[in-house]
Amino acid sequence: MIRRINLSGNPNLGVYISVTDSVALIPVNASPKFEDALREALEVEVLRTSLSGSSLNGALSAGNSNGFVVSNQAMDREVEALMAAGLEVTRIPDRFTAVGNLVLANDNGAVASPLLSEDALNVIGDVLEVDVKVSTVAGLNIIGSLGAVTNRGALLHPHTSEDEMRVIEGALGVEADVGTVNHGVALVGACSAANSNGVLVGEETTGPELARIEEALGFLEG
Repeated sequence: MIRRINLSGNPNLGVYISVTDSVALIPVNASPKFEDALREALEVEVLRTSLSGSSLNGALSAGNSNGFVVSNQAMDREVEALMAAGLEVTRIPDRFTAVGNLVLANDNGAVASPLLSEDALNVIGDVLEVDVKVSTVAGLNIIGSLGAVTNRGALLHPHTSEDEMRVIEGALGVEADVGTVNHGVALVGACSAANSNGVLVGEETTGPELARIEEALGFLEG
């Protein structure tokens, strides 16, 4: 299911939400209405949490069905609460805190920003239980902000090169396409929350954008 919705008036859903096929990490203060819409569209368990004391769960974590990697500034109590809920959670060792902006991952593989160290790549691979490739998107390092990926497909920044597309498709085992959200915004990862069941996008997303998103993320199959 695809759904247009803002989070407390904010269309940058991917900054605040980290989602896999089974669970979504949402801000503690998200409204019940938003939580209900997310549950319906993405068919996931919802956990309310902060990371590093903030509501930026999408920017500060990346995950798949096997676990999450989180900011090195995540608090012990936050990590412990997520682990108590049954999640595998590990901090990345690098100085970069916004790991969600630097990783694209699904259950088949992961793509990491060139900014991340070899130690961080090893942690990502171990926790998510996938092979990790390194690539930019559209020549930029903030790849998590520039792509929305699931086990069914990937939507990437419109300026993604053919070489980048090949690396990402090979690493994640899905076909990818390019597009925008929120009436022309190229930060498709920062402005959406997607898994294999559905996708949430900001309210300003247009009809043609919705059609491209549905096709790229595999929701037109069958």
